[in-house]
Amino acid sequence: MPAAELTEPALVAWGQEFGRAIRYPRLVALTGDLGAGKTTLVRAIARAQGALEPVTSQSYGIVREYVSPRGHVFHLDLYRLAGPQDLPQIGWEDILRLKALVLVEWPERALGALPPDHDTLHLEHVPGRPDVRRLTW
Repeated sequence: MPAAELTEPALVAWGQEFGRAIRYPRLVALTGDLGAGKTTLVRAIARAQGALEPVTSQSYGIVREYVSPRGHVFHLDLYRLAGPQDLPQIGWEDILRLKALVLVEWPERALGALPPDHDTLHLEHVPGRPDVRRLTW
């Protein structure tokens, strides 16, 4: 798996490049600890898709939908779910049927329910370098 150590501006640039290259339908799972940069990456990907409204942090929401010229972009933050048994409550199957771009934070809460062809982006803090994240894809 390729990896890179990136500052926030470099992470945003990487996310925008990745976002421009995505073809629908696509599910991208974003893993990493709290504060690792998952929402920053979601924001960059959605911006590259031309999302018409700014991506906000999902502090208490679970599903946000953004409209872009390329189609629907869903940002799912599954942190507050107990597990895959909660997926029907958020319309998981309906979202996957829409042939949209689905960006999922905390995908481990959907264990076993992710499509087999999904992409995974993993972010982690770099010890001793608080301004840098390691991105693995």
